[in-house]
Order: sequence, then structure tokens, then C-alpha cells
Amino acid sequence: VQLQASGGGLVQPGGSLTLSCQVTGPTLDYYAMGWFRQAPGKEREFVAAERWSGGPRFAGDSVKGRFTISTDNAKNAVYLQMNSLKPEDTAVYYCAARLIGRGSPVDKNAYDYWGQGTLVTVSS
Repeated sequence: VQLQASGGGLVQPGGSLTLSCQVTGPTLDYYAMGWFRQAPGKEREFVAAERWSGGPRFAGDSVKGRFTISTDNAKNAVYLQMNSLKPEDTAVYYCAARLIGRGSPVDKNAYDYWGQGTLVTVSS
């Protein structure tokens, strides 16, 4: 499985941004997708997760109600819609994939495949 994230950039507080992750690989239905982020000097943090074939969505406490993960099977893409952005959302954002049933969706160690990351900066 290969992943390539894009869509990062500079946005003002209160603004919105959508990240994309292009996914290639066999039998993606067996995988669940996640977004994580890492700010300078901090641990990689869970943001959101969803199975490739649909199902329950999960979101981290700090982004719940503001960020939404979605998948587009036809385009082999995963998205992260980010609204009401705050300066503390500034980080490198990574998309990741894990086999369904392997660990918890919020645990970064459960994911085997990672994209290269895309930088989001929230600043006025």
C-alpha cells in the first residue's frame, strides 16, 4: 500500500482546509485509514480514522466536531475536511493505513503504511 498526502498550506484561524491522500494498493477493502499529526517537539497524535469500506468514524478529542474523515472508493482517496482551524492545529499531517482488526484505530503503532506528510500552518 502506498499513500501520498497533499493539500497542506497556510490558513488563517477560523478557516478551512481539505487534505487529500491518494492510496494505491491491492484489496483496499481490508484496510482502515487514519490521519495523524505531529507538531514540532510533540508526539504523533491521532486525528481521525475510518474503514476504507465504510463504517464508524473516529475522531480525536481535540478535533471532534471540526474535522471529518471520508473516503472515495472511485478515486482511491481519503480526505480530511478541517473546519474552524486553530493555531494549535499547526502540524505535519500524515495519512496512514492498517489492516482491519490489527490494533486500535487511534494507535499509531497499529498502522503499517504511512504517507510522507503535508504541513498545515494556522496563523494570521
